[in-house]
Amino acid sequence: MKNIVVTGGSGKAGRAVCRYLVENGYEVLNLDMQPSSDPICPFYRVDLNDRGQVMDALQWTGGKDHPFRKFSTPDAVVHLAAVPAPDLMPEDATFRNNMMSTYNVFDAALRVGVRRIVWASSETTLGLPFSPDNPPAYAPIDEDHPMRPESAYSLSKDLGEEMARQMQRWNPDSTFIGLRLSNVMEPADYDRFATWQDTPHFREWNLWGYIDARDCAQAVEKALHADLVGADHFIIANSDTVMETRSADLMREVFPGVPIRGSLEGRQTLLSIEKARRVLGYEPQHDWKPEKD
Repeated sequence: MKNIVVTGGSGKAGRAVCRYLVENGYEVLNLDMQPSSDPICPFYRVDLNDRGQVMDALQWTGGKDHPFRKFSTPDAVVHLAAVPAPDLMPEDATFRNNMMSTYNVFDAALRVGVRRIVWASSETTLGLPFSPDNPPAYAPIDEDHPMRPESAYSLSKDLGEEMARQMQRWNPDSTFIGLRLSNVMEPADYDRFATWQDTPHFREWNLWGYIDARDCAQAVEKALHADLVGADHFIIANSDTVMETRSADLMREVFPGVPIRGSLEGRQTLLSIEKARRVLGYEPQHDWKPEKD
């Protein structure tokens, strides 16, 4: 599995994924509306809401010397393109874009013979933004937590997971792996973390979680090779929180009535990654504050 098409390869997670895959020997093609600021792989401008353009991109058969010629049949598609968060566009525009682009990518990939699709779902499907008035059902949150989309964005991700399940059912030899990504951070973002330490309520909305873009890329590669046929989903976060305060203390202060399942050690993530560890072999490598309390 060496020829990988990445949609949204110019975005925050996409840049890290493209770089990680290229540096690990993959041939990568970035499908996006804008070129990447880190042009490590070929770029093809595609409007993913246009089904014909998506089919064209996934069936590219350029001349023998064309840089895209290896992608006449990709080995896998990594679908990261989307309006990346709530409140960036009107709700209907976000929903329409994310649903149609996901349908077009899933459908076109299956039609050209791709049997492994790794795609970006979201932590927001689990009920974000959390607050004392809208607490999680329990913590740490895992994949069994109720799905509670609270915006058109999170609803599009929730329905994307259902779309993956049904399309996989239609194509029983295929694999769809949805990564419920936490808030993506690059190393340059870590300077901001110091400003959050005195106000735990500022980041309560996702239980103080995050995912380093480089670990997001690692999770994608793990998903590309996981021994799995079917449709499944995994929370992908870092092993710690964005706070210096111990996680148990954060929960006692902000969510005192929320049941804690198991023990909380130090600054342990409250977005459980145990399933990703067990099934995908995922293990974060880039915690923002490497020294553990």
